[in-house]
Amino acid sequence: MYFDQLSGLILPAGTQLASVGRRIGAFFLAIPLIIVTLGIGYVVWGLIVWGNGQTPALQVLGMRAWRPETNKVAGFWFMALRETVGRIVDHILGLITEITSFVLFVAGKKHQALHDLVAGTVVLYDPDKVLLS
Repeated sequence: MYFDQLSGLILPAGTQLASVGRRIGAFFLAIPLIIVTLGIGYVVWGLIVWGNGQTPALQVLGMRAWRPETNKVAGFWFMALRETVGRIVDHILGLITEITSFVLFVAGKKHQALHDLVAGTVVLYDPDKVLLS
């Protein structure tokens, strides 16, 4: 574990807080993945990888959701909270909450969007797969 001075978080060695660009890339990667898997494949894939603290796009890009409170990868239920309730909160007022979420994500030192705040997660880039459970 090491202290990341930019975010103020204690992170596992071999990982780093996912950059804004990498997170935006994951957002846009999800769109073709949904199309290619006809939607239902994406949902099934998502349900499978949630247990590893990932979404399909996060998995492809080597990232994981991490819970700093427990120093563990987010498990299935926290990912379910993040991806269902958190996304509902993201979209509840339409464009207003989308913009708020984006501004929080870009401006915050932990790069947390509203759905991350709901689940208490941050997204880590894990190039060496040190967080495999």
